[in-house]
Formats: sequence, structure tokens, C-alpha cells
Amino acid sequence: MADELMSITLWLAGRSYRIRIKPHEEETVRRAVKLADDKMRELRQHYAGKDDQDFLAMCLLMYAADGAVDNTHNPVTESLVNEMVARIEKVMG
Repeated sequence: MADELMSITLWLAGRSYRIRIKPHEEETVRRAVKLADDKMRELRQHYAGKDDQDFLAMCLLMYAADGAVDNTHNPVTESLVNEMVARIEKVMG
């Protein structure tokens, strides 16, 4: 069935989170988690002395603000597009 959910475990900020999603959403969800984890790593380098909860909150606020300001800006979509462009450029040589 297309509406069946699958369970996956994701790691964010060193903690595991078990969620249920539709199978076709798995790649997008995993990319989003990777982007968030990368953003948190970047924030850690710039803001010493904060804890993971601060970084999670900062990351969430950044993505929420991006979505509120520009609904066409989607970090996951941008990442996918950049990967496709890189592949096309590689093939075109």
C-alpha cells in the first residue's frame, strides 16, 4: 500500500530519533537531517560555549526564518539541484 509507513532511525546531534515516514520520503528526510546536522556542526565552530539544545534551536530558527521569508527556498531541494548540476557538468565534461 502506498500509504504504509516505515520506521527509520535518524541521528541528529549525537542522539537517535525513531520516526515513521512514507517509504518514498526516506531519502528526502535523511538529506534534511544531514543538512541540519551539518548546520549544527557549523554553528558549533562559530559559537563556543553553547550546548546542543542551543544549536538545535538556532538551526530550527534559521530554517523557519528561511521558510517564512522565502517559501521557494528549501535547503533539501537546493542540495538535490546542486548535486544534479554537478552530475550534468561532470557528464558534459
